[in-house]
Amino acid sequence: MILIILIAFFSLIGLIVLHELGHFILAKKFGVKVEEFGIGIPPRIFGKKIGETVYSINLIPVGAFVKLYGEEKDIKDPRSFSGKPIWQRTLIIIGGVVVFWVVAFILLSVVMALGVPTAVEDEANHNLIDPKVQIIQVSANSPAEKAGIKIGDAIKELRIGGNELSVDKVKEVQDFTAFNLGEEITLTIQRGKETFETRLVPRVSPPEGEGAMGVGLVRTAIVSYPWHQAPFQGILATANLTITIIQSWYLILKNIIIGEGMPPGAQIMGPVGIFGLFTQMAQLGTNYFLRFIAVISIYLAVFNILPIPALDGGKLLFLGIEKIRRKPVPQEIEQKITAFFFFILIALIIFVTFKDIQRLF
Repeated sequence: MILIILIAFFSLIGLIVLHELGHFILAKKFGVKVEEFGIGIPPRIFGKKIGETVYSINLIPVGAFVKLYGEEKDIKDPRSFSGKPIWQRTLIIIGGVVVFWVVAFILLSVVMALGVPTAVEDEANHNLIDPKVQIIQVSANSPAEKAGIKIGDAIKELRIGGNELSVDKVKEVQDFTAFNLGEEITLTIQRGKETFETRLVPRVSPPEGEGAMGVGLVRTAIVSYPWHQAPFQGILATANLTITIIQSWYLILKNIIIGEGMPPGAQIMGPVGIFGLFTQMAQLGTNYFLRFIAVISIYLAVFNILPIPALDGGKLLFLGIEKIRRKPVPQEIEQKITAFFFFILIALIIFVTFKDIQRLF
C-alpha cells in the first residue's frame, strides 16, 4: 500500500512538473530569461544555479512553478516576458496547458496498445477478453457506499440465501437487484487482484436519479489495438474525453444556475479525494492507473484554460484585453484581480478538501 501511495503521489506531482516544463521550454525558445524552475512550493530546501536559472526543490510538496523575468511587472527588456510580443507570451502560457493534453495522448496510446477496458453491450459475445460488470459511479450515502463499494470495482457474483448468480452483464445485476428489493444480498467484488464479499440492502424507494444500490454500472471487456493503430486511438480517446468533461461541467454549471443543484451522483473533489482515487486505480492495475492519470491530465488542461484570473486562462484573458486596448492592463489592477481570485480558489480547495475528509470518516 505504501508503494501505491508513493506512486500515486509522484504521478500527481509529475503532472504539475510537466505542465510547468511546457512553460519553461517555450520561454527558453523565445529567449525569455527563466529565473527559477522549482518543484514544490517555497520555502526552498535546495537550489542550484545552472546558467541563468536556479533549479530548486522546495518544502511544500504540492505543485511546481516557473519564475519568468518580467512576468510580475512590466520590464522594458528584450529578455523579459513583458517585453515579448503578445503572440509569444500567448504561446508560452498555452504551452503548459498543451502539455496536459500531450501527456494524456501518450498515456492513452500506451493503454490502447496494452489493452483498454472498453464499454461493451450486454449482447456482445464475440472476442471479448474478461467481460465484467463494473462500477462507474457510487452515489453519496447509498447502500453501495455504506458497503464500501468503490468506483472501478467489478461485481462478480450476487447471492441471497442459497440463490447464487455469477454475472458479467449489466441486466443480470439489475434484474437480480430488482427481484430482491429490501432484502440483504451478498456481492462478490473484485478490486484489482483482491476479491472479497460485502452485503447491502437494495432500496425499495431510492432517490430520483439513483438506483436501488446507488451505483452506475457498465459492462466492460479488454480491447487492445496493434501498435500502429494505438496512437490514432489515443488521439480519439483524448478528444472524446475532453468533450465529455466539457459537457459534464456545462451540465453541472447549468443545473447550479437554474437552481437544480448538482446532478445526481456528481461530486466535486479536492486534492484528498483525487489522491484517494489515484490509489484506488493503482490497485486495479496498470491500464486503469495510466488511463486515470490521462483523465486527470485532461481535467487539469480544461480547468487551466478557463478564463479565470490566477489560472493560465486568466493570463490569456488579460492578454486578449491588452490586444484589444493596444496597451496592457495596469499591473497593479491585474495583480489585485489575480490575488482576489487566487484566494477564492484556495478557499474553494480548502472547503472541498474538508468535504473529502468528511467522506473518508
